[in-house]
Amino acid sequence: MRMLTSQARQLGVVCLAAVLLLLSLAGPAQAVEGQVLGVHILHPEELELAKELVAPSSQTSPVLAADNDDNNHNATTSSPDWHYVTIPLPLSELEHPDKWQAFFNQAKELKVIPVVRLATEFRNGAWQVPTRRQIVDQISFLSELDWPTDRRHLVVYNEVNHAAEWGGSTDPAGYADVLNFTSNWAASEPVEYVVMPAALDLAAPNGRHTQEAFSFWRQVLAHRPDALSAIDVWNSHSYPNPGFAASPLNDGRNSLRGFQHELAFIKEQTGRELQVIITETGWKDSLVTRPWLESYYTYALQHIWSDPRVLAVTPFVLRGDPGPFSGFTFLDRHNQPTAHYFALQGALRQLR
Repeated sequence: MRMLTSQARQLGVVCLAAVLLLLSLAGPAQAVEGQVLGVHILHPEELELAKELVAPSSQTSPVLAADNDDNNHNATTSSPDWHYVTIPLPLSELEHPDKWQAFFNQAKELKVIPVVRLATEFRNGAWQVPTRRQIVDQISFLSELDWPTDRRHLVVYNEVNHAAEWGGSTDPAGYADVLNFTSNWAASEPVEYVVMPAALDLAAPNGRHTQEAFSFWRQVLAHRPDALSAIDVWNSHSYPNPGFAASPLNDGRNSLRGFQHELAFIKEQTGRELQVIITETGWKDSLVTRPWLESYYTYALQHIWSDPRVLAVTPFVLRGDPGPFSGFTFLDRHNQPTAHYFALQGALRQLR
C-alpha cells in the first residue's frame, strides 16, 4: 500500500507539472497586463536590493512594465521601469524622519512606488490598537515627507482578523471606527492619499484568536455600512493555502485567487468595483514546494496576477531570515539569493 501511494503521488506530481506547462504555454501575452511586480520589504535600507530582485540591473524586464493609470502620477512616473514595494511604518520610526526622507528620495531615484502600511508597537504578545493621536501622528509624519509620486499609498494596519494584530482580540466594530477615522483624516491632508484597508488572513478560521475574513467584513459593514466608502484601492493577502504550499491551480478563497473572491464580495456588498494591490503572497520553501516554485511563479504571473484589476503584487518577503519568515525570504541572512529568488527571476526570464 505504501508503494502504491508513493507511485500515485509521483503520477499526480507529473500530471500537475504537465498541466502547468501546457497552461503557461497557452497565454504568455497576458502576463503584463494591468499589474506591476514588486516585493514586500521590512526596512527602508532594503530598497536597492528590492529593485534588483524585480528588475536586475543587467536587463529591465518588460514583464514589469508599469502599464496602468495608477503610475501616471507625474512626468517622472511615466517610465515603464517603475515598481512597487510594501513597507511597514511602526510608531517607533516616527523618531527618524531623515531616514524616511532618504528612503523616499532613493525610491524616486530607483523608480519605486512605496505602499506604506501603518503599524503600532508590539507589546504583551500583540500589536496594539492605535489611538487617534497615534493615527494623526503617523499621517502627519508621512504628509511632511516628499514622496516619489503624487499619490501616496497608505494601508490601515494589518490582518486585523488576528487577535495578535489588534491588541489581543478581534474587533470588527473597533476596526471599522479606526478605518473610518484614518480615511477621513487622510482625506483632510493637503496631499493625495490612496487609502487601503488592512488585508485579512483569508485562511483564518472562526476561533478564539482569529475570525474568518468574510465574517469579519460583514460585521464591519453591519457596524458602519459606509466603512468601505472611503477606500480607494483594495488590499489583499492572497496566499496559496493551505500551508502556504498549494498549487496555483486552486481557486478557493484561501488560494492565490483569494483577491477575486474579495472583490466580488465588495461589489456584492457595496456595488463598488475596486482595483487591488496584493501586498503579501508567496509560497513557503520546503522539499514539497521547491521543485515547483519557478513554474508556480510563471503560472501566477501569466494567469492570476495578470488580472486587469491587479495594480501591483509584492510577494512576502525580501529579507526574512533568520526568524519565522525564513521560509518565505528571497535573500538569506547573508544577503545571498534563496530558492525563491532564483525561481522568481527564472519565471520572469520565461516571460520576456
